[in-house]
Amino acid sequence: MVSPARLCLVCKGSRHLCGWKICPLYYREKSIPAIKTRLKEDFFGPSTSIFIGHNFYPNVYVGPLTTLNEEKLGIIDHPVKWFGKPYGEIIEMRSFVMRAKSRENIYSHSKLIEKNQEIALSIKPLDVEIKFRRKPAINFEFSDIIQPMGPSGILKYLKVTENPKIPRKIEKVLTDELKAEEAGFMLYKNGIDVYKLSVVLSSGILGYEGRKKLVPTRWSITAVDDMIAKKLISNIKTYNQINEYLVFSSEYLDNHFEFLFIPGRWEFENFEAWSPGTTWSFNLKRTEILEEYESFQGRTKYANLQAGGYYASRLAVVEYLHKIRKQATVVGFREVREGYTIPLGVWLVRETARNAFKSPPKKFSSLKDALNNIGTRLRIDIHEFLKRSKILRQKKLKDFYNL
Repeated sequence: MVSPARLCLVCKGSRHLCGWKICPLYYREKSIPAIKTRLKEDFFGPSTSIFIGHNFYPNVYVGPLTTLNEEKLGIIDHPVKWFGKPYGEIIEMRSFVMRAKSRENIYSHSKLIEKNQEIALSIKPLDVEIKFRRKPAINFEFSDIIQPMGPSGILKYLKVTENPKIPRKIEKVLTDELKAEEAGFMLYKNGIDVYKLSVVLSSGILGYEGRKKLVPTRWSITAVDDMIAKKLISNIKTYNQINEYLVFSSEYLDNHFEFLFIPGRWEFENFEAWSPGTTWSFNLKRTEILEEYESFQGRTKYANLQAGGYYASRLAVVEYLHKIRKQATVVGFREVREGYTIPLGVWLVRETARNAFKSPPKKFSSLKDALNNIGTRLRIDIHEFLKRSKILRQKKLKDFYNL
């Protein structure tokens, strides 16, 4: 088995070892000449967001994200708008995102932090003037949590050249003395999506005075998914239960999702099945299935096995249940197939899961029929999930499948 570090070297974009007809990294390589011509020690242009690193915590790298391609300004930092786009297009687009960074303590209240907070709060990109210590370096960052990014450089000087546009409803929430979780949920109810909310949380502007701090971006993304879901779940537990078995499906970039809704009180179990050949599973000889579960009482520990993917899937589920004002026991199945060779961030999980609930569900009168239907679209035998399931290995299932 070719290791991840050597796969692209062996393939060179021509042998299609990852399963794609056109190499996704071709689009990154194609963008390099255009990026090089735009990299200088000075920059003036729009900043769409900020990024807080997690290395060297609590003294982390902080700074604005800017774009070297203003043609994509309307979508370059809006993952909701990416769903359905080709693999290579997303990689190419995000290759033009440039990161400026300077080391700050998470409790810092410096002028730099204030400028970053203005960028984070503004609902439209802000023009900024940046001076780097030296010309930014071309490097590309890929992660299972954060979106891909392109060049980065050490920040020497930052000036925000226009006033941020902040809606009154956001300003009101920020002026109230609220816990970060309460303020975040109020912003969510006021129409601020989780992507913008994670940027606001990471900027260190939420929470009680004296306790505010920067939150690394990769942590804030999962924290927002978790805190919004918990608030919604507390309401879901008071709703009536569904009275039939529902099945929802979705697929995007070789990630296949199935969700099974079972009549019963709130419980959630999520499976991730990683095929050999994906980003994190090149050395596997067979598919690895990871399982996470939470009872009606909720989780007491972080979902270490699935990390951000668990919380992103759960958020999509509870958003739907909250929308229809129903309660259910839910089992999620995610198959990560060999074509998903380059991670694009946890947004892909969230939006592919959300997409499942945009179409009417398949309805069944029995659990057996629902599972048989799901099994027709999964590559892995449904019994492999049943054997590992805390929810599905109840006595009634043993009667069906002789487990």
